[in-house]
Amino acid sequence: MSLIAFLGAVESGLIFGLVALGVFLSFRILDFPDLTVDGSFPLGGAVSATLIVSGWDPFLATAIAIVAGAMAGAVTALLNVKLRILHLLASILTMIALYSVNLRIMGRPNVALLMEPTVFSLVEAPGMPSRSWMIPAVLLVVIVLALIAFNLFMASRAGLAMRATGANARMAGAQGVSTAGAIVLGMAMSNGLVALAGALFAQSQGGADVTMGVGVIVVGLASVIGGEAVMPTRTVLLASIACVIGAIMYRLAVALALNADSIGLQAQDLNLITAVLVAVAMVLPGSRASLRRNFRRVLGLGDGNGGGGARP
Repeated sequence: MSLIAFLGAVESGLIFGLVALGVFLSFRILDFPDLTVDGSFPLGGAVSATLIVSGWDPFLATAIAIVAGAMAGAVTALLNVKLRILHLLASILTMIALYSVNLRIMGRPNVALLMEPTVFSLVEAPGMPSRSWMIPAVLLVVIVLALIAFNLFMASRAGLAMRATGANARMAGAQGVSTAGAIVLGMAMSNGLVALAGALFAQSQGGADVTMGVGVIVVGLASVIGGEAVMPTRTVLLASIACVIGAIMYRLAVALALNADSIGLQAQDLNLITAVLVAVAMVLPGSRASLRRNFRRVLGLGDGNGGGGARP
């Protein structure tokens, strides 16, 4: 794999690290299976791209895209907590609706950002180092800021209430926690992060497309599960960092597979590669625990129960 392909995979991995962080919030913290991300990811791209070609400042356009994504997540949560629709079905309904919303926003299936200013324009100016290095550097700063904000929130009273709601909603309600409010806020934050990723993805790739969200939830889940497989997740901080590392690992694995000529894989095999990587990520934690138990048994240290991987 060439250096350019490696940096491109890292760039995509950092963007999808935001998706993984959003999926971690809904899937792990709130225990809310959310397919809205397949709609909120292109929603972020559609809103930011449409506003930028209309003459809006790219940073303001990105901020509005985050708000749009948060609203989409709040709609899913309200369908669940107010109308009592099953969370998975509520997210599917929102995801389907967002396809039409995205087409309405863009007015056509895609919007190009060629020659338009973006949030990356400053680092693409003449005299700056190579774009291949600068955009991943900018995205790394965004990821670090997102991780700091995420973990500060999770340590706050509202964050603890959200974690309690996901762990045991009935018990949290008995302790005076507004579980409905925690779910709405958590889902809004989750899809706001995903929409931010969509806005950055559209601006880094030169345009938004209505189909760019297909399979994003699978990538997000693969990143979360893959990160948990290679890192201890005893705290929220470690678990959130593991999500980002999992996203980068996932994109590097895809790039490595597609650039390995000896394997013979091509771009149309991307979904096949995704399915294999997700399967490996799901099997790996159990295999690792089994290997650890066997190793401890051989050394006479007991069966090794009580290893890492506890839910934060």
